[in-house]
Amino acid sequence: MTAGFVEVADRVHVLREPLLRVNVTLVVGDDEALVVDTLSSAAQAAELAAAVRAVTDRPLTLVNTHHHYDHCFGNAVLAGDPPRPVYAHELAATALRTDPERLRREAYEEVRAEHPGLAAELAETPLLAPTHTVRIETWLDLGGRRVLLRHPGRGHTEADLVVHVPDVDVLIAGDLVEQSGPPAFEDSYPLRWPDAVADLLRLTTARTVVVPGHGDPVDVDFVRAQHADLVRLAWLIRAAHTGSAPPERVAAEAPFGARAALVAARRGYNELNGEV
Repeated sequence: MTAGFVEVADRVHVLREPLLRVNVTLVVGDDEALVVDTLSSAAQAAELAAAVRAVTDRPLTLVNTHHHYDHCFGNAVLAGDPPRPVYAHELAATALRTDPERLRREAYEEVRAEHPGLAAELAETPLLAPTHTVRIETWLDLGGRRVLLRHPGRGHTEADLVVHVPDVDVLIAGDLVEQSGPPAFEDSYPLRWPDAVADLLRLTTARTVVVPGHGDPVDVDFVRAQHADLVRLAWLIRAAHTGSAPPERVAAEAPFGARAALVAARRGYNELNGEV
């Protein structure tokens, strides 16, 4: 990882990891700095820590937007010893605390074919569960700057958090918003995802900079357009399920491309069948 942080608003910096295009956001206050997401492995996190220290020497607090490996496996390195606070939704914290080896195994299987070097790194990376949990919302004071951590409801996962920096109109959306590719639906709740995005949109203005989980920062019009696509996808899933059509029918008509939409349709059918 050779990328550095780019300032997108006053003392709000974004680093994009080039392999998976994951965004890490650094929010600097007078007393502390907030690091939102910690990447996939100890090696990536060590480079991230150096990039953070090139910007600020403030004590760090960490936030995981959710419990997928590319957003939280770097916790142990960034938190240090003794660990600095790590915040996440309570269900994400539970997953990392009670079932870390399952998460590691699933991550390894996901990346080993396309990124074998990363797979080897994350197989050896120590995992640190979050130390502080959020149920609905929590405010953090970084010194002269307050930041909101909010769970907008089930969407990309059951445990998503968004991070709002109101004094500079920046919203860090995690994988509830995606720019570099279609949303990832494997652990999702596609029938509820539109409501989660509607919730985070209530934190925005016409000038808000939105940092997606992957890809370039976007404006609120981009998020509204993605919300409209998610609404259409949810409608197609419900209609097809009511008509006993196969999920493949949804995939042929839905936004985001057939591959992503087929995963979404199967998850949506599971929601409607009470299986997730």
